[in-house]
Amino acid sequence: MNKFDFKNRTAVVTGGAQGFGLDVAKRFLESGAKVFIWDIDEKLIKSVVDEIKNPNLDYNIVDVANYKDVEKNVSQITSKTNIDILINNAGITGPTGPLWEYDVETWNKIVQINLMGTFNCCRAIVPNMIKHNYGRIVNVASVAGKDGNANASAYSSGKAGAIGLTKALGKELADKDIAVNAVTPAGAKTRILDQMSKEHVKRMLSKVPRGRFLEIHEFTSLICWLSSEENTFSTAAVFDISGGRSTY
Repeated sequence: MNKFDFKNRTAVVTGGAQGFGLDVAKRFLESGAKVFIWDIDEKLIKSVVDEIKNPNLDYNIVDVANYKDVEKNVSQITSKTNIDILINNAGITGPTGPLWEYDVETWNKIVQINLMGTFNCCRAIVPNMIKHNYGRIVNVASVAGKDGNANASAYSSGKAGAIGLTKALGKELADKDIAVNAVTPAGAKTRILDQMSKEHVKRMLSKVPRGRFLEIHEFTSLICWLSSEENTFSTAAVFDISGGRSTY
């Protein structure tokens, strides 16, 4: 496993109480970073913090779909330190089903979290990064945002929007030492699979030439490089980690 130096860096990881987000947070901590994990599940996030017991780990209960909530928590952090790294990982898949039968409120909720949550966090944190001319932002999208998954139109649309946001924001910040990239994983062994039907999960796996789901540590390694000072050139880009599924 490669070692990264995040000493004297502060990271915010949304959806950080489980799955991808938690593994990224742990790797950042091991590499010397100060980490704030954001999550909406208060009970889960407190249990994680108690278990890890690291003085460089802190947490906030944040609804990323609520801009005022995001802005308040950003202000609390930046009153003490700069934010160097933002991992927009919070997301939900929602139920599966054809678009014409999809519940409108559920559709809106999925897009609010997966797209507007990413926008809200970037909108609130980027000014601080501009102020100290340093930042690394990684938006966790999905192969669904590139290919469009049947019976997951809300999730696919939200993640496609996050990809477009990444490319636009990366170009806007390209004259600064701020990199904005997205990663597009295929299915992985996380609790998010529990939100999907067995048939949908089976169909997802059948599309992966590697013949298996993504391992969380593989995802984390890519996130760490994109978040590091070693990434001096790549920005406004989409990094595929789909086991050969995507063709572009």
